[in-house]
Amino acid sequence: MHNSIAVMNTKGGVGKSTIVLALAETLSAFHGKNVLVIDSDAQASVSSMLMTVSSLYKLQSDGATIVDYLHAAVLKDERTEWPKFIVRNVSDVDDARSVYLLPSDMQLTLLEREVSKESLHPRLRAVIASLLAAVRKVFDVVLIDCPPGLSVLTESWLREADFHVSPTKADYVSVCGLEVFRRFKGLNPEMGFAENLGVIVNMKDLKSPSDQEYHRWLETNAENNCFKQAVPRMSALQDAANFQTFNRSYMAKYPGAAGAAIRALTEELLERLKSSRKSARPELADAPEPAATDPAAAMA
Repeated sequence: MHNSIAVMNTKGGVGKSTIVLALAETLSAFHGKNVLVIDSDAQASVSSMLMTVSSLYKLQSDGATIVDYLHAAVLKDERTEWPKFIVRNVSDVDDARSVYLLPSDMQLTLLEREVSKESLHPRLRAVIASLLAAVRKVFDVVLIDCPPGLSVLTESWLREADFHVSPTKADYVSVCGLEVFRRFKGLNPEMGFAENLGVIVNMKDLKSPSDQEYHRWLETNAENNCFKQAVPRMSALQDAANFQTFNRSYMAKYPGAAGAAIRALTEELLERLKSSRKSARPELADAPEPAATDPAAAMA
């Protein structure tokens, strides 16, 4: 089953974590999908968008984050049960009850240093491959929030995930980030790489001629495979990043044109997953769909 998506741009500040959040909650609320969000960014942005800061801090203090999972599996070479690190009942959207989270911690940066110091890159990649192989069978969609830059952990996600999506702003610096990513992707092709699902133009100022010009320029490059639906810069989407201690409906969190744009983007993402090269491989064409798995039962 090909359903793991690394969300990545080498340039920061492109709204990557907010896109991961909105896609996860829309896939859950509107499409009934069981979604796992893997927060692989040391800033833990999407983790703090899906739960209270105090809850996240407790998980970090209790050693229940991606850092602790990777520390045991990679640095200590211990058999580690991934379900123990998955948090259920995240999100403040009352109709998005099927979003799950593997939370992050700022110590992730230190872990990556240790991996490099001990030359454990192959083991790190093997652990990432094993984790993705397991969660693919349990969840309908796996979204991996990668940090900006090209760390050893990000490279492992990009080489082991099925697909990658690249959010970008319609400006010069963000577009340069895409070019750096494209050049990196071309290195060592024999090591494998995620299939490009496309570039998402995010935080677009609909009244800006400059944004419109950069958007057109991105679309002219077929390699970008741009999503038709751009995500406009709107206060509603910025406010969605603030976790509320009370539950709210999906339509309250993503109202009006902002919600319509996110839902259209999610529909397009699902269509691209269905029509991807991996899904269309002849050896998979006649394969039966895997039986639906209840994440709660799988992690019990």
